[in-house]
Amino acid sequence: MTYAIAADGTRLHVEEAGTGSAILFVHEFAGNHDAWEPQMRYFSRRHRCITFAARGYPPSDVPQDPAAYSQAIAVTDILAVLDGLEIDRAHVVGLSMGGFATLHLGLTAPQRAHSLTVAGAGYGAEKAFEAEFRATAQEVARRFETVGAAAFAETYALAASRLPFRTKNPRGWQEMAERLARHSDAGAAHTMRGVQGGRPSLYDLEAEISGMQVPTLVVVGDEDDHCLQPGLFLKRTLPAAGLAVLPRTGHVLNLEEPELFNHLLREFIAAVESGHWPPRDRSAADAQIMRTDD
Repeated sequence: MTYAIAADGTRLHVEEAGTGSAILFVHEFAGNHDAWEPQMRYFSRRHRCITFAARGYPPSDVPQDPAAYSQAIAVTDILAVLDGLEIDRAHVVGLSMGGFATLHLGLTAPQRAHSLTVAGAGYGAEKAFEAEFRATAQEVARRFETVGAAAFAETYALAASRLPFRTKNPRGWQEMAERLARHSDAGAAHTMRGVQGGRPSLYDLEAEISGMQVPTLVVVGDEDDHCLQPGLFLKRTLPAAGLAVLPRTGHVLNLEEPELFNHLLREFIAAVESGHWPPRDRSAADAQIMRTDD
């Protein structure tokens, strides 16, 4: 196995395939490094593709100290993977929990990213639901500790935003649930409390986000209710953001609609690498939708 070593000594399991400009995939809470397989197989034809298991997700180490899990640490772990592979800059692609980490990477270390793809990121960001989200995160962590991942996985996998996946692709949905069932009980609980439940709302970061210049693709499913408004917020706030909304699609975008997701990502990366993804022209303001002046 290949490991990158995080700043605190935690070993992070890393897999890679292909050659070319680097794409680093960062997984969601219910997934792991294997959940990017449709993208690893497709993009490794032309790119150096990397995926890794976050701390708390075997075969990466599972630190027992709850303080070893946070949004900031998730970003430093991405940097540790890039450093361990001697990659100066990469196209960084994250889903959900990984999407938040990807965005925070752009805020804290923009020089390490050619581009950012922030997919399915938004749950807990809406201020009206923030308290509910944090309380739910605590309860989910407790269930992983008391019931265990093997028993709790199917309940978690039945969340509303994951049901479109089950409707379209029962086999794929079952594979997702089985992947979650193999999670470390302690790792899942610590991750839910420290990373998920402890991250700041996107809306509290508006000033920082508005100043970030990294080319960004925001992707949401139209049946992923709590990611739609945050997706629009990111589009309106990030200077170089584009927004793609996938029809009749829930939360697990890359597995639910792999062909469409790969197409969008391929075209985005091609545009960035050819210099054709500039920041939005801010003279194109809402008030100018129909010009009356010269």
